[in-house]
Amino acid sequence: MARRSRLTRAEIETLYASLAAERPDPRTELEYRDPFTLVVAVALSAQATDVGVNKATRRLFAVADTPEKMLALGEEGVAEHIKTIGLWRNKAKNVIALSRLLIEKHGGEVPTDRDVLTELPGVGRKTANVVLNEAFGQPTIAVDTHIFRVSNRTGLAPGKTPDAVEAVLDAVTPDAWKKGAHHWLILHGRYVCIAQKPQCWRCAITALCRFKDKLPDPETQARLKAEAKAAAKLKAAARKAKG
Repeated sequence: MARRSRLTRAEIETLYASLAAERPDPRTELEYRDPFTLVVAVALSAQATDVGVNKATRRLFAVADTPEKMLALGEEGVAEHIKTIGLWRNKAKNVIALSRLLIEKHGGEVPTDRDVLTELPGVGRKTANVVLNEAFGQPTIAVDTHIFRVSNRTGLAPGKTPDAVEAVLDAVTPDAWKKGAHHWLILHGRYVCIAQKPQCWRCAITALCRFKDKLPDPETQARLKAEAKAAAKLKAAARKAKG
């Protein structure tokens, strides 16, 4: 019998239980102090690494960790602190604009509604979901490149777009696992199920995963490569001998 391309309900339960056992207390790797600094950090993280964002925001948040202080710092002031991050000019504009909007419309407080959050400059659905999950404990799942890859590779939530994957994840993820699902999946994709060479030999969910091209451990990879190289040499020698 052919194996199903998508995980069953029982397999999905086992998948999350396995990831939870590996990381009992998953958290974002972005450094923040409160919902406002989290919004800023996540907005800055687009097309940038968490490590790079943290390096910049440590300096930025030391002088501006509220919407009022950020607005007082000004666009050029923000830009000076985040020049090491990609798209820093546009991001500086967005940080100032969202700070102003928070003050003018929300009393300086970060909204807890996704639709309202996405009205803030530089805040898309993914950013809003991260903030709602991390800062307010809502069971949202923000689909970035890592979660998109893991969801499709494993058969957990196949989809052609991030929104499609998010919809499937929301439907198939048991309620008990929804709060931590975002972090478990993103960290798994970042450190184990990486894009080019997934480390399948140390994956906690490899027995469930539908990925066809699973990689063996490095020692086995080296042996197989050497064997293939030796076989190629023998074939070349045989062809040469035949003239």
